Amino acid sequence: MSLPDTPVAARMRTAAAALLDALPGPARESATRPFTDEAGRRWIEYRPRPRPGVCLADLDRTARKAAHRLLATALSPHAYAQAATIMALEEVLDRQEDWRRGRHSDDYRVVVFGDPTRDDTWSWRFEGHHLSVSMTVSGDRVSPAPVFLGANPARVSYAGRPVSRPLAPEEDLAFALLDALGPEGRADAVVADEAPHDIRSATRPRLAGRIEPVGLRAGTLGPTSRALLDQLVALYLDRLPPELAAAEAARIGRADLHFAWEGPPGPGGRHYYRIQGEDLLIEYDNTSDDGNHTHTVLRRPYSDFGDDVLAAHRADAHS
Repeated sequence: MSLPDTPVAARMRTAAAALLDALPGPARESATRPFTDEAGRRWIEYRPRPRPGVCLADLDRTARKAAHRLLATALSPHAYAQAATIMALEEVLDRQEDWRRGRHSDDYRVVVFGDPTRDDTWSWRFEGHHLSVSMTVSGDRVSPAPVFLGANPARVSYAGRPVSRPLAPEEDLAFALLDALGPEGRADAVVADEAPHDIRSATRPRLAGRIEPVGLRAGTLGPTSRALLDQLVALYLDRLPPELAAAEAARIGRADLHFAWEGPPGPGGRHYYRIQGEDLLIEYDNTSDDGNHTHTVLRRPYSDFGDDVLAAHRADAHS
């Protein structure tokens, strides 16, 4: 594999090529599609549904490891740990459901659009229940979204103490922000007494102009609350490798973000929040009946699925 200081795009090309080389003919056919397959490429599905790609359960040990190495090129170490825990939770959920649905921790699929060794522009996706990571590469540029992480059960405890809680920072930091806002700030931030059934972006392939910014404007926050909001945004950006996270942070800058909360502003109830900027959408929900089923996503409404790098590529080609 490439050295750690190799650019992310190069690491992705190397890892994707290694994965495809590890696949026998039929599996490689399942794992590859043309980049022009717009419907297959512009896709996010975090429910247990059929999806394109080759299934990890059908691969040998070498190929499964190659798929994980590709996933790891897109995620920071802590986010990769979250993703690995999310996959393992499929076995926990299957036991919780008395094994009725046959869930499996290897029931995740990887698909590559285009040829990472020959094409300047290509993309890939690693996806299954509660995990969807899409990356688009054009030259040395990477467009890193959407990135969805969910967890069911979100919390496994023993005697009131957590055994597993992979998305705890995403929840705890948001509650800390709510607390720091004080009564007046919370009154502006909480826009609905009941949380929605799911994140509002859901599985939409396109988001631009579809979700109206509401709630509290970041420009009105005091220094403590603004620092906590910035930490919450950084938490989601830091799912990405440092090189990509820094680029995303620079792109967002100190934009006038909106923070909105739905549901009771205290632990225990069904709750939801989102953070929006010009080309940023962060969503979180914990809205199952028992408040133990979490969805989170990092999206870029105008740049998802590589729209930004594709536009830059077209501009370069015509300049």
